[in-house]
Amino acid sequence: MITPLDIENKKFSKQMMNGYSVEEVDDFLDDLTVDYSKNYKEITELRTKVEELNKSLQHYKTIEDTLQNTLLMAQSTAEDVKNVAKQQADQIINEAKGTAQKQANDLENEILSKKKELEDVKKQFDIYKAKMESLLISQLELLKDINKEDN
Repeated sequence: MITPLDIENKKFSKQMMNGYSVEEVDDFLDDLTVDYSKNYKEITELRTKVEELNKSLQHYKTIEDTLQNTLLMAQSTAEDVKNVAKQQADQIINEAKGTAQKQANDLENEILSKKKELEDVKKQFDIYKAKMESLLISQLELLKDINKEDN
């Protein structure tokens, strides 16, 4: 392959009358044409390949951007789902606490009510016991009076 230096350094032998040798110049131009054609074809192919590679690169950059956007969206969605789940869990816990507190209050009220009932029953029993005791005492007095009369 002829290099630019070869072209620059090329010397043609001069003929006496006509200047440079036509045959040498024609041969050199033929060599230059062949090399230039090869280079031109290679450059054209390389440009086409670079263009294809740039298109592929652009395609892959688009895919990368899409994947990055998808990843960001997935992360955002996951974060949203996590936040919603946490809110629901907090709500369930708060509802459970409220229900437990209400049940505890209801049980406490029921206990107080049963204690009051027990106190009322004890008072009624004490009253009944006092009446029975009074009745028995009066019956005993009556029996004593009857026994005195019989004697």
